[in-house]
Amino acid sequence: MIMDRRRQRIKYILTDYTAAFVTWLLFNVLRFHETAHYDFASLSDFLLYDQVLKGQILIPLFWLALYFFSGYYNRPFRKSRIGEFFTTFVTAAAGSVIIFFTVLLNELPRSFHVYYELFFALYAIQFVLTYAGRAVITNRSLRKLWRHEWFENVIVVGTGENALKTRDELYRLGYRVAGFVRENNSDTATAVDADEILGTADDLMTIPENRNGDGIVVAIDGGNKGDTVRLLYSLYHYKKPVMIIADKNDLFFNMKVKTIHGIPLIDVTENNFSEFEKNIKWLMDKVVSLCVLLLFSPLYAYIAMRVRMDSAGPVFFTQERIGYRGKPFTICKFRTMYADAATQGPLLTAREDRRVTPFGRFLRKYRLDEIPQFWNVLKGDMSLVGPRPEQRYYIDRIVQKAPYYYLLHNVRPGISSWGMVKYGYAETVDEMIERLDFDVLYYENMSLVLDITILIYTVKIVFTGKGV
Repeated sequence: MIMDRRRQRIKYILTDYTAAFVTWLLFNVLRFHETAHYDFASLSDFLLYDQVLKGQILIPLFWLALYFFSGYYNRPFRKSRIGEFFTTFVTAAAGSVIIFFTVLLNELPRSFHVYYELFFALYAIQFVLTYAGRAVITNRSLRKLWRHEWFENVIVVGTGENALKTRDELYRLGYRVAGFVRENNSDTATAVDADEILGTADDLMTIPENRNGDGIVVAIDGGNKGDTVRLLYSLYHYKKPVMIIADKNDLFFNMKVKTIHGIPLIDVTENNFSEFEKNIKWLMDKVVSLCVLLLFSPLYAYIAMRVRMDSAGPVFFTQERIGYRGKPFTICKFRTMYADAATQGPLLTAREDRRVTPFGRFLRKYRLDEIPQFWNVLKGDMSLVGPRPEQRYYIDRIVQKAPYYYLLHNVRPGISSWGMVKYGYAETVDEMIERLDFDVLYYENMSLVLDITILIYTVKIVFTGKGV
């Protein structure tokens, strides 16, 4: 059967919750004997005390929140047992410190060393029970992978000897090759049976669903390195993880390599964001966008009134853009052009564009036309920081000269971007490609620090009026 990520994730969550619940119950028994037995007649009275009962409910939820933001649940399959040990070790320590200083420090024990006993007891019980439950699930899933009871479909690009060798290696790791595709239309000899060949790389979009893979593995024989790069660029279009077998002579050797049981696989579509950073970025997007929508609602109302007074037409301008994984969504802005401007077809805005209204020019200067997009962020279409989303019309023209543009669809588009901060608005496709260099640089160096830096520069642009 194909791996069910949702079911596996639920197993980890339930196991972690049970471990946290039992840990806190056992810890409360210890607390009673060390700090609370003076104020309660019996252990049952202490355990049924309102504050203790409240903690019995909230503390396990706190642990789940901590594990969520640590990124533990992001990838429920193919976990490393060693990595899982250290992840649990660190998060158990961090959570125990937080609980100690927020819940336990105000209690008065009979002697100071009891604080140490309580802390290390909480940490030890939490770690042992949590790791034990996780280890059972992880070991069971690894056995199912090795026995091929679970698998993940992939499509191999290549039909030569290297492709056959790669299939054997992938099978050993719990992958199932759904089929092979040629890297081009050449009639070179193949080592793969004809009935296993699904077509060429250009046919990936038309492969039937039952043969469609969850990822793409490139395993071509030799060839020009420039051709390999162009092939990888073309595969970004399919919005799936693209992996390549690392080789010491390969130009991708300097990229981040994930070694699985001695077989180095490079995911060339993966960015540098850790799972922890991804979750913090998600939380920051939701909190900031909600605060902006609520706190700046009077500003929204004022701008809406001025847009209506400035020229006839709707307050908001909506347009389809291409977002995460190539999914279309409707972007929302305050209208800055005359209502009939859209009838002229897709056109980029020039610096002295006559289609822009007087108040629209002011909005664009201070980037205030963009603030309705916080609703897009709250819905999950966009992020605060990320490559700017484009219309499909312009994407089709950009990729003719810069096919690596598709790589940017692996992250959510943003209200602000490194390209908008360093380059600004683009008036031609060539300028969009020049700005693209900054967005690719952002993608390759993504971090929370860089996101915050871009937000600071964006605020500076808003207050200085350098948006145009």
